[in-house]
Amino acid sequence: MSVKVIIWIIIGIIYLISRARKKPDSPSSRPESRPAETETFDKPVSFEDLLKEIQAAKSPKPIPAPSKTDYVNYDEDIEEREKPLEKTDYNYRDHDTIYETYEKAKQEAFHRPSMEETLKLENTIVRFGQFKNYAQDDRPGLAAEYAKDLQDPVNFKKAFILSEILNRRF
Repeated sequence: MSVKVIIWIIIGIIYLISRARKKPDSPSSRPESRPAETETFDKPVSFEDLLKEIQAAKSPKPIPAPSKTDYVNYDEDIEEREKPLEKTDYNYRDHDTIYETYEKAKQEAFHRPSMEETLKLENTIVRFGQFKNYAQDDRPGLAAEYAKDLQDPVNFKKAFILSEILNRRF
């Protein structure tokens, strides 16, 4: 057996011995914690006694009469109450011109020509190729160029140098 296993066995034995020695001491050192028993009565309590006790607990205690103090009403000095922030009888249709404008535009819409009636083919501007400048270039990337160079047998020297760069030994 190795030294580590022997050390762990010795530690385990010491632990078990210490636990065995503490067992007789542990009950006496710990105070017994039993729940406190309620008051014990020598004679049994009757239902009427319990009912009186419950009703006495439910009944409100009489409130003592307040002592006579001088009462000063400070609200009498205030002349006005709070004013409302907005008028509740305000009618927007009477004061705003938005509704009149909307009704007028709705009536005029029937007298104006529709978009289909005003559209003429001669007024349509047709330009081909105006978005040609925004097209993406289909230029191959750098990796595609390297792959193409490595496949060509003429560029063996370039392939050898790239392999040395990519496959480092250190």
